[in-house]
Amino acid sequence: MMRTFRFFAVLLLGLALIFTACHSPKTAPKEAFFTWEDSYHRPITLAEAPQRIVSISPAITEVMFLVGAQDKLVGVSDFCKYPPETEKITKVGGMHNINFEQLLSLHPDVVLIGSMISQQDVDVIEKMGIPVVCIVEESSLEGMAEMMEVVGKITQCEEKGNAEAAKWKEKIAERKANAPAPENRKCVYYVVGFGDGGDFTAPKDTHIQEIIELAGARNAGDSLTGWNISREYLFKVDPDIIVVRQEDRDAFVSRHPYTQLNAVKNGRVYPIESGWIDVVSLRNMNAVDYIAEICGNR
Repeated sequence: MMRTFRFFAVLLLGLALIFTACHSPKTAPKEAFFTWEDSYHRPITLAEAPQRIVSISPAITEVMFLVGAQDKLVGVSDFCKYPPETEKITKVGGMHNINFEQLLSLHPDVVLIGSMISQQDVDVIEKMGIPVVCIVEESSLEGMAEMMEVVGKITQCEEKGNAEAAKWKEKIAERKANAPAPENRKCVYYVVGFGDGGDFTAPKDTHIQEIIELAGARNAGDSLTGWNISREYLFKVDPDIIVVRQEDRDAFVSRHPYTQLNAVKNGRVYPIESGWIDVVSLRNMNAVDYIAEICGNR
C-alpha cells in the first residue's frame, strides 16, 4: 500500500512539473544593442555594446573624440592623426594596406570603416569573426551630422552625438544664411595639384565646393565635372583668391606660369592646413571660416 502511494505521489509531482513547464511564460529573446543598415546597405546587428573599437577612418576617429568615446578606441589607421592624442593609439595600417595581424591582436568588438576600405578587406576582417560597420564619409558636410548620431549610438554616447549633430546643422544653416548674394561672391581657386603632372582643382558636387560656398565664395571649378583643369581654363577664370596647402604655397607662387595670375601678382594666395579641406571631417568648418575671413565675409 505504501509503495502504491509513493508511485502515485511521484506521478502527480511529475505531471505538475510538466504542466508548469508547459504553461510558464517563455523568456523573451534579448534585444540586440544596435541594428542598422550601414552605408554599404548591409544589415548590421551588434548583440552587445562594443567596448573595444578600431576605427579605420579619420572622420570617424575625430567624431569618437568629439562625443567622448575615445577611451574605447584600441586601434586606428595610420591616417588618423587628429586630434594629437591619436598618436598614442595603436596603428593598424593604412586604408589599402591594413595590418590584419595587428588588428586581430587588439581583440576589437567592432571595426568602424569609411568609404576607402575595399570589399575584399571587409571580407577578411569579417572572416576573422570581427563585425564591420561602414559609415561612409559623406560627400557633403551635412552628412557629417548622421555620422555623429550613428557613432554616438554605437559608443553609448547617443545623447552627446545627437547634440553635436544638432549643433553642426545649426552652424551650416548659419553660414548659409549669412552668405552674400551670388553676384557679390569672390571666385576662389583651391589648388589640389599643380606642376608638370597637370593642374587639378575641386569640381562641382564635391565637399570642397560646399566648403567654398558656405564661406560665401564661388568655386572656380564649379563648371567642371572632373578634377583636372586646363591652364587655358585657369587663366580664363583668373580667380580672385587662390587657396593652396600650406606646404605647397611657396612652390606655387614662384612657379611659372602661375606667377602671371592676378591673385599671385597681388598677394592673394593663402596657405591652408590640408587636414581642414582635403577630406570630409569636423575640421571642414575651420576651412569654411578661414576662407570666409580671407574673402571678407566675416
